[in-house]
Parts: sequence; C-alpha cells; structure tokens
Amino acid sequence: MKTAYDVIIRPIITEQSMEDLDIKKYAFEVAKDANKIEIKKAIEEIFGVTVIKVTTEHVRGQAKRTGAYPMGKTASWKKAVVKLSADSKNIELFEGMV
Repeated sequence: MKTAYDVIIRPIITEQSMEDLDIKKYAFEVAKDANKIEIKKAIEEIFGVTVIKVTTEHVRGQAKRTGAYPMGKTASWKKAVVKLSADSKNIELFEGMV
C-alpha cells in the first residue's frame, strides 16, 4: 500500500506554475504509476485542502549531449496539476514563492 508521500514526490516551482497560484492551481511531480484518484487523495491528506480537478501529463526525457559520442537522456516523469475549490485554503508550501 502506497502512502500519500509515495505518490507526491515534489512541488514544481516554475514561472508558469507561480502565475496559476491566484486561481488555486498547483503543480507537483508525482509517481509514474499514480492515477488521478490517488493523487487527489494524497493532496487532500497531506495539505488538508479540497481538490476539485486533477490533470496529469507524462513528461518525456530529453536528449542531452555529454560530449562527442555518448548521447545521454534525462529521466521521464509524471506531472500533475491540481485545482482547489474556491473555499479551500491555500497550500502554505507555495506562499513565500510569489
């Protein structure tokens, strides 16, 4: 049985994700095998908020050069964007970032 902390790996802090904070959208890196229901339950358990929508996407690894011959590749991962209800509180983790 996976815990909520096994599903949610880390928050994603980018310019685009910071612009969506005012409409209560938060981005997280999640486990590759996690589905939307597991992600919703994990966010609600960890942060004590009400999630109304979860969207996910698989981010493919990009090819990276490490010199002349050995072509490398970054790891693939899964991203989830959660939308909170209007009466829900904000996630404190993102408070000082804006």
